[in-house]
Amino acid sequence: MSIRVIAFIALFQILFFSPLSGSNICTDTINVNKDTTVNKTLLRDVTIGAATLYAGSMIGLYSLWYSDYPQSSFHFINDNNEWLQLDKAGHITSSYYLGVIGYESLVLAGVEQNKATWIGGSFGLFYLTAVETLDGFSAGWGASGGDLLANFTGTACFISQQLLWKEQRIRFKWSVHTTKYAAYRPDLLGSNFPQRILKDYNGHTYWLSGNIRDLLKEDSRFPAWINVAVGYSGTGMVGACSNPAVYEDISLPTFDRYRRYFLSPDIDLTKIKVNNKTASYIFKVLGFIKLPMPAIEFNHKGIQFHALYF
Repeated sequence: MSIRVIAFIALFQILFFSPLSGSNICTDTINVNKDTTVNKTLLRDVTIGAATLYAGSMIGLYSLWYSDYPQSSFHFINDNNEWLQLDKAGHITSSYYLGVIGYESLVLAGVEQNKATWIGGSFGLFYLTAVETLDGFSAGWGASGGDLLANFTGTACFISQQLLWKEQRIRFKWSVHTTKYAAYRPDLLGSNFPQRILKDYNGHTYWLSGNIRDLLKEDSRFPAWINVAVGYSGTGMVGACSNPAVYEDISLPTFDRYRRYFLSPDIDLTKIKVNNKTASYIFKVLGFIKLPMPAIEFNHKGIQFHALYF
């Protein structure tokens, strides 16, 4: 299901972190405590915007994914062995970043930090649980306990860091590239470039990107925007649980399905100080993407070096 959500993350980020989002700040505020004031107008705009995007995306998802399937009574499916669990990594990442968006939107409106953390940080869990409910009532899908657990994990990762450190020292990120496997199963992995970017899990890598500066002394001059990242991916998949031998009466090659692990430097765009508002906005929107960098890969075949890994 995460492939249906990744595209919406960019949309939420573009709209919530737009340079125009702060242009309507006024003096219509209420004192919460000596450090924080709530901008009632901006909080209203954020709430209306979130509700509108939520309703619009639910309608869009239903039209694009569910309308062609009959409705059923609510039911669960067990899809925990699919795609080498890359779809679950996608859920964790999606829930985490929707929590980031919810939190920063409330902070922008002047909501107190702890309230913004719990309420805004739970946005991903709320949103994805609603999507999972749609799955549960669709005869073509079904709610997944593994997806729900992954959604909770992503939310918990954001909230726990915010409560502990008042910042995100470890960020989830995503990178993607096209692969040869989609050509063998275009129905499942995509028949064109946009579909392959979203559907072909062989090209997805999910990262945990940790900030090095946070491990050093407070007076360290080490650049705050340099991170180190560990990644997880998989390859050889032309089926969700296993690879079919035949597709549309054509024999398929035998592909080795296996997990891939990576170690790579990373750049935290959100830590780069810029005075240009547009550049800051672009860095914020693109913050969930792992930029191409050199990487060391570990898998059951051995160790491989990539001069530039997407």
